[in-house]
Amino acid sequence: MNVSSKQRIQDEPAFVLHSYPFRETSLILDVFSRKYGRLPIMARGARRPRSALRGLLMNFQPLQLSWFGKGEVRTLHGAEWQGGQPYLQGTALMCGFYLNELLLNLLARDDPHEQLFDYYRATLHRLAHETDHAATLRCFEKHLLQELGYALALEREAGSDEAIQPELCYRYAVERGAVQDDGGGGLPVLGKTLLDMAADDYVDPVSAQQSKQLMRMLLNHQLGGKTLHTRELIRELQKP
Repeated sequence: MNVSSKQRIQDEPAFVLHSYPFRETSLILDVFSRKYGRLPIMARGARRPRSALRGLLMNFQPLQLSWFGKGEVRTLHGAEWQGGQPYLQGTALMCGFYLNELLLNLLARDDPHEQLFDYYRATLHRLAHETDHAATLRCFEKHLLQELGYALALEREAGSDEAIQPELCYRYAVERGAVQDDGGGGLPVLGKTLLDMAADDYVDPVSAQQSKQLMRMLLNHQLGGKTLHTRELIRELQKP
């Protein structure tokens, strides 16, 4: 493979996570691509009124992008809409922005995660078609942490490796896992909640609430103090 072919990528499945204006008529896109991970791409002239790209480079829509360059910011030279993904609305739309904010903050650039890309695409489909958005988010959060190398230990007790018992109370400590509740550190959580999370089952209201608290604690640790603005927006939308 020669140098020029290495620099040119053709018809790569991708989603736009974020975009912002650049100069008079262009956009800088933060893209999540299947084989190349998260990377910045400049779309020259995308903001011109008659640009073929105008209205195409949208969040949550499956695209095939082509680009060239090997510097920090690549240059877009083609984009095609793939269809098949309904537009997100209301709470589902805010949940989509929450997913994007997680990916923008937790994924390193140029670090491929093909399975996570496929799971993200499936999650957008769930948000568009299902009503239990909280369960969809918990599933994605768990999968994201697993992809990043921080898989949750939900079925065995830390240290002893004993099976988690649904009727017992535990404390879940970051970077350690669940231990029987002895009044020490970590987040109090029922064994049933941990087993429900392992099975991606969030029907039980207690499991749904405790899993949300646990995932927030674990994600906050990975975020290192960064604030996710979409969390506040979703909270406002859910107020009666």
